[in-house]
Amino acid sequence: MIEELAAPAAEAWDACTVHAPGGHVLQSFAWAEQCRADGWIPRFLAWDDGCAALALTHRLPPLPGVTVYLSRGPVPGADPPGRLAGRIVEAGAWLAARGAMVVAADPEVGDDAAYRAALMAGGFRPTEEIQPARHRMRLPLPPGADETGVWAGVGRSTRQRIEQARRAGLVVREDAEGTRLARFGELLGETAERRAFSFSRSFFLAWWRRALAAGLARFLVVEADGRLLGGLYLYRHGGRYSTAHSADDADARHEHPGVMHLLRWEAIRLAIAERAPELDLGGVDVAGARRPPRPGEPMYGLYEHKRSFGAEWVEQAGAHELVARPWLYRLALAGRAVRRTLRPAGRGAP
Repeated sequence: MIEELAAPAAEAWDACTVHAPGGHVLQSFAWAEQCRADGWIPRFLAWDDGCAALALTHRLPPLPGVTVYLSRGPVPGADPPGRLAGRIVEAGAWLAARGAMVVAADPEVGDDAAYRAALMAGGFRPTEEIQPARHRMRLPLPPGADETGVWAGVGRSTRQRIEQARRAGLVVREDAEGTRLARFGELLGETAERRAFSFSRSFFLAWWRRALAAGLARFLVVEADGRLLGGLYLYRHGGRYSTAHSADDADARHEHPGVMHLLRWEAIRLAIAERAPELDLGGVDVAGARRPPRPGEPMYGLYEHKRSFGAEWVEQAGAHELVARPWLYRLALAGRAVRRTLRPAGRGAP
């Protein structure tokens, strides 16, 4: 049974949705408040067994009804894939009974036949991704993993880039106060232009600061003579670290080609020190195809870069949606409104 919580305490809410196994920052109370400031209405759903899910709702005037996005949720927790799918179906029915036109969900769960079958039986269908990537590049860090062992698995050219950056005097520091976030946003905006993805600098700048203040993220930077050469923004959730955003100064790559290599290695060291079971290096999907990039494709270089650290491609089940009111949905799609509203203020970089 599902009930709606009017005003959950942030700490208690995050204990269920962020810090639980498989938890995600985009199910956090802080994310709910950030989206509220951007015009969304967050709804906090709770099951009687302690599971919870953040549902972000958005109206499309003059049309009746709302679109709903369970952003990276519900989190898997201890649920097997079939039970997680059952929760999504339950949430979809609950929300549809309360005016939802379409309900989208994209928890980070591996591609699983039972999961997909249960969703399909409940009326959900696969849809294009709302977040930048469906799949992940995952670096497993099994119990007992140490820097020496992980370093041995890093590609030779990548190790050389890291060592070259160190010899040049570059060091990684943690910017816990977010003093370089504004410039980082400018660099990411430049990346968005080059790779042709949408990015709202003002939204994400506010969100990055909010997440840092809530203890949900870590921000690593490399600087030289007061100039930001690159940054890596990490989410901390479910006992693991995930790369949320990364960017570097393209004009400095010739002089300092190892900036991103150094940053990713420092993130790995951070994860090892905290005994995290993995570091998620982010996705490199080919849009539409949702497969590993091939030589000659724009994302292939980033794919090879992440593989050089020992990261492996992990297939994910991806986004699914329930169209509760098909005629309204068709009308909304004719106005190209639904896809835009399902993406709070643009998407980030892979």
